[in-house]
Order: sequence, then structure tokens, then C-alpha cells
Amino acid sequence: MPVGTQGTVKTAAPRDLHEAGAEIILGNAYHLYLRPGHALIRQAGGLHQFMGWDRAILTDSGGYQVLSLADRRKVTDEGVTFQSHLDGSHHLFTPEKVVEIQVALGADIMMCFDEPLPYPASREEASRAARRTADWGKRCHQAWKEGPPGPNPDPALFGIVQGSTYPDLRKENVRRLVETDFPGYAVGGLAVGEPESATWEIVEVCAQELPEEKPRYLMGVGYPEDLVEAVGRGMDMFDCVLPTRNARTGTAFTSQGKVVVKNAAYASDFTPLDPECPCYACTQFSRAYLRHLFNAGEILAPRLLTLHNLHFYLELMSRMREAIQQGGWEAFKQGFLAQYRRAEGGPESQRNQI
Repeated sequence: MPVGTQGTVKTAAPRDLHEAGAEIILGNAYHLYLRPGHALIRQAGGLHQFMGWDRAILTDSGGYQVLSLADRRKVTDEGVTFQSHLDGSHHLFTPEKVVEIQVALGADIMMCFDEPLPYPASREEASRAARRTADWGKRCHQAWKEGPPGPNPDPALFGIVQGSTYPDLRKENVRRLVETDFPGYAVGGLAVGEPESATWEIVEVCAQELPEEKPRYLMGVGYPEDLVEAVGRGMDMFDCVLPTRNARTGTAFTSQGKVVVKNAAYASDFTPLDPECPCYACTQFSRAYLRHLFNAGEILAPRLLTLHNLHFYLELMSRMREAIQQGGWEAFKQGFLAQYRRAEGGPESQRNQI
């Protein structure tokens, strides 16, 4: 899901997202609550109408943003009191308030309020956060069922699994969330600096415990090879700022690995950014031209790379769906990882960019 935190995917218009193949994008309740305000967006007819997007929207609850404020917030069982990063004003997010905000936004998929933790976290901290997340999930579920409707009359609500890197805490958290019975489930609190082996251990633990018939959303991941690894372990949905953020600083993800177009090596490279990609940036322009745009500070440069990266990621997801449907998943996985890692120069990838 391309990340449109503040009601826009940076540098990309809704028409661009259509052309890239996006069927759903992500917005953020925390940011939209602070600016321009969920009441105003509701008055506009909901976030779809406000931003001119006619496909699905998932809104994150803002738990990660609120809890990343460090010394600007206080967490209790009631909720989180925090200061706005914009003007220092004080606010209280409770599970009920977070559902109210997302209902007003008219999201198709809403996320429960959760308490993610940085890595490393002690077992005591992780246990407390997991318990609180499950309790908040139950309160969110009740608010979703009993609260007044918004612009979208039938949104779904996903529970979020927490528990840091402790498998038993994750299993217990899943059990409690499944008892509440959500339409879908997310695995949160990963890709925050933990070892790669710990990430996949927890993903596997959660996938084994979560209902097979409901969607599983791995939050904040990641690199192309991470998506393939996670799908192989049972995950279905992903979001990450990586394709758009890296595009704005000159990095493209291609079938030949990462290409940093600002590098001097591309000054006279008149080949396409990615010969295998049919997107506008790849069919119309050379690496040399894209490098020139970045060096000249032209706004077209991050726009073109953003469109390419989104196309690459969404096409990768499409290819994975097709491979699964045709019974060729293992062959696809091994072939993609071998080619991509060879192009990258080794098996290890940079990770942990939420």
C-alpha cells in the first residue's frame, strides 16, 4: 500500500497511483487529526472525496506516531496523552477516540490503537504493551460496533499483534485478539531495528496462530526482498515509506537491484532506468537525464522516481499473486531472490525503514 500519510502520496496524484496499479493507499489518523482535522474531512464527505481517490483507503491509528514522541507523551491504560509536534497543544488518544477519528475519515480499513515498542524492549515492557494492546483492541472493537456511522457505512477494523521479539507473548496476544474476532489482523512492532532472524521468527509465529481465512498485514515492511520473504511466510498486506522516500533522494528499485541515479557513474548512461519496466519514467527517459534532473534540483526528478518505484513494488505484488495462483510460488521466490540479491551484490539488505 503506497503511504499517503497526510492525504497524499508525496509527488503522486491519484491518477498517477491508478496508472501504477494501486488499489489501496494508506493514510494516518494522527496526522490528519492534527491537520486539517477529522471533522473538516468528514464535512468534505470523507477522505476519499477530500483527496479525490476512488479506491480503498486504510488508515493507521497513529499509535506509532504518538508513541514515537518520546518525552511529549504519557501512556496509561486509558490511552495516550501527547503534545502535538506542530504547535505543542495537548491531546488525548483513547481507543474510542481513534475509532471516532477513522470513522470520520471514512476509511475502508481502520486499525486498532496499539502500543508498539522500540527495540530492544524488556520482557516486562513487552508484556505490558501486549496486554494493553489487546485491551485497547477490545475497546476499539466495541466502539466500531456501537458508534455512529461515518461517510463509509461499513468499514473493517483490524486488530494489531504486539509482543516485541518474544514468541510466547506474540502467541498470547494473537489468542486474545482472535477471541475478539476482527475482520483482519496486523503484525506490528517489527522492522524497528531487531535482527532479521528475529523478524522472520515472529512473522512465522504470528502466521501460524492467525486465522488462515482472514488477511494478515505486516506493518512497516519493507524492501522488495522483504516482501517476498514475508509472503512466503504467510503475510498478505504491506506498507512502507521506502519506495517513495528513497525515490525523493534519488534511489530507484529495479529488476537490476537498487540504482542511485545521482551517482557519477550514470552521467553518460543513456539506457532506461529499468529496461524491464513499462512505466513512463523508464520508457521515456534515460538514467543520464534523471541524474541531471536531480543535480539541477528539478522537482520532476523525485516525481519520476516515485512513479517508477511504486510501479515496481505494485508489479512485484502482482507477480507474487500470479505465481501463487498458478502453483509456481517456490520457483518464483527462488528466482526473484537469486536475481535481486545478485544484482545487489550480496544476500544482506538494508532494512528497518518504517
